[in-house]
Amino acid sequence: MARGKAYLYTIVGASAWGLIGVFVSPLYDRGFTPWEVVAIRGVFTFVFMFLLMMLFFRKHLATKLRDHFVFAGAGIISIAFFNYFYFEVFAQAGISLAVTLLYTGPLFVTILSRIFFKEALTKTKMIALGLAVIGCAFVVELLPYGSSSLPLSVVGMGILSGFFYALYSIFTKPITDRYSPLTITTYTFLYTSVFMLIASDVTAKVRLFTYADVLVSSVLLALVSTVAGYVFYTTGLKHLEASKASILATIEPIVAVITGVLVLNDTLAVWQGVGILSVLFSAVLVTRRSRSRQRSARVV
Repeated sequence: MARGKAYLYTIVGASAWGLIGVFVSPLYDRGFTPWEVVAIRGVFTFVFMFLLMMLFFRKHLATKLRDHFVFAGAGIISIAFFNYFYFEVFAQAGISLAVTLLYTGPLFVTILSRIFFKEALTKTKMIALGLAVIGCAFVVELLPYGSSSLPLSVVGMGILSGFFYALYSIFTKPITDRYSPLTITTYTFLYTSVFMLIASDVTAKVRLFTYADVLVSSVLLALVSTVAGYVFYTTGLKHLEASKASILATIEPIVAVITGVLVLNDTLAVWQGVGILSVLFSAVLVTRRSRSRQRSARVV
């Protein structure tokens, strides 16, 4: 795959994640807890992915037993817990703050990729990462005014969401050469769904799925913000370094904020616009650096 297409796939996947607030809000309104919303996301996603695989990609269901430790780790340790902390911050402090704290994830990915994959920690990566983090802080107006009113528990859960989010890239990167993005997503959410059905009380609220808004929100949460998001992101990750893919994925908070303005009647301040530009520039910086290296290689 051309590197430009890999960048595009990563950004499209992150954009699909950025729409998540639109689909989660109606579930909160109906009385579902953040832990139960994780279960809904996991179960619906696995059902859709399994049907898709059975109908069109059955041969991709073949896996090696030893790799199920990776699928289980990604599904339970990463997906279940990053979603829980993310949704909990969303419920307590709003989608903009939740998505910003989630994007401490690239910092963890960069550090863990250096440890496990020996990826170079270049000056360009550090500058792009810094711009992304600062930009996210502007998006939620943590800069330039600061905020002393945030409960420490909310900040802590937000940072934990970023850490567990980062583990998805770390878990799945070693097996991207052996399996398609569809296979990885399907088996990851198999373990997420099984774990959440056991660990949550969502089955006690089955009657709520008779409401059209609950059913539609659950389906779109799975199809748009999960199936599409993870398939596109994992496809991009297969052809990029984990740290670069994670930095490019910071397009998610931009989509989340814009969606809030257009759909949820949020207001966008000037400093938030500055933050959006900063995050966009961090993504451009990563891609331009890679292209210049490719041109140099061709000349040599």
